[in-house]
Amino acid sequence: MASSSLPDHVRVAIIGSGFAGLGAAIALGRAGIEYVVLERADDLGGTWRDNQYPGCRCDVPSHLYSFSFAPNPEWSETYSPQPEIWEYLRRTAAQHEVTANIRFEHEVHEARFDPTARRWALDTAGGHLTADVVILGNGPLAEPAVPDLPGLDRFEGTMFHSAHWDHDHDLSGERVAVIGTGASAIQFVPEIQPQVAHLTVFQRTPPWIVPHRNRRITRAERALYRRARRPALRAPSSTGAGSCSSPGCSATPARSTRSRSWPVAISTSR
Repeated sequence: MASSSLPDHVRVAIIGSGFAGLGAAIALGRAGIEYVVLERADDLGGTWRDNQYPGCRCDVPSHLYSFSFAPNPEWSETYSPQPEIWEYLRRTAAQHEVTANIRFEHEVHEARFDPTARRWALDTAGGHLTADVVILGNGPLAEPAVPDLPGLDRFEGTMFHSAHWDHDHDLSGERVAVIGTGASAIQFVPEIQPQVAHLTVFQRTPPWIVPHRNRRITRAERALYRRARRPALRAPSSTGAGSCSSPGCSATPARSTRSRSWPVAISTSR
């Protein structure tokens, strides 16, 4: 996605365009407060943009994992798959005119507070700007962490983190080792198990798991959700680049328990 140039100064700078960053942007727009969203990637969505491993979906019921001001009666399943959640975020940002205020490929390298000027000075990949307020919406698990295991650097097979899933690598008929049994592994391990020749899972602490109750949402149920949906908030016309131009609500969804810290899929040659 293309980005406009940075303003010299903005009232509020938001770092990150996942659920937290978008929720903050919409709330600021509704309050008439000028803001800009700084996003290091070329698209919005946060963890729902980055995580695209097999079986990736929300572990919170779909109708609870939504903005209160933007209910979605069209969820296809009771626990939404990743593509639908990502599309929901993109659609909601567009409807509330947030996308125009996002500066993509503007990773923040440094943020310094000037006590004399009482402003933040931000150094980004796309230039410099100052802000009165900085909101961190980058998330605590934004950086996948590969464990420091002896000999890992000498492994000659294919290796990747679940948050950077290699869709070009076919696991069919291969011997695969998975390190970690967090929320991500719980989802992708059952997806890849039928296609691999042998699967070994290493875990440090056994998690508690209950049967997943996901199911398709019927057409009748979706019709009821449409009837129950509250009238959508109307967005005012845009007031220019870098300005607030979108209504919204400050409510944010419950944080997903998905961990991006441990699962590493490792496959040897066939």
